[in-house]
Amino acid sequence: MKKAVPDKEYTEKVKRLTPKSPILKDCLSAFLFGGFMCISGEVLFNLYSGLLTDEKVARTAVSITVIVFTAILTGIGVYDKIAKIAGAGLAVPISGFANSVCSPAIEYSTDERDIIGLSRKAP
Repeated sequence: MKKAVPDKEYTEKVKRLTPKSPILKDCLSAFLFGGFMCISGEVLFNLYSGLLTDEKVARTAVSITVIVFTAILTGIGVYDKIAKIAGAGLAVPISGFANSVCSPAIEYSTDERDIIGLSRKAP
């Protein structure tokens, strides 16, 4: 049976082995990408408001557009690469929700089964 590591020794080992995070860079990146998402949402809203008469429908169309666009980026493997750079800037908005729903479905589909509506070449 293994001997338990004392708390103080464990804490020191964790501090020594944990890589340092560039906090300023991470915060700036999250701010810029989150701001880009907000600006993109406003641009889409203005576009849809000009095309549609109802403001509520325009807001719904913006949400649907962001979800579909994120799902496509997740499906082709681009969203995760962007999210590594953007950090929390993309995790908080609705795009983070779409990614969290699509990622497990895609991961599961590669293991055993297909996702309905996703075409693949037969082996």
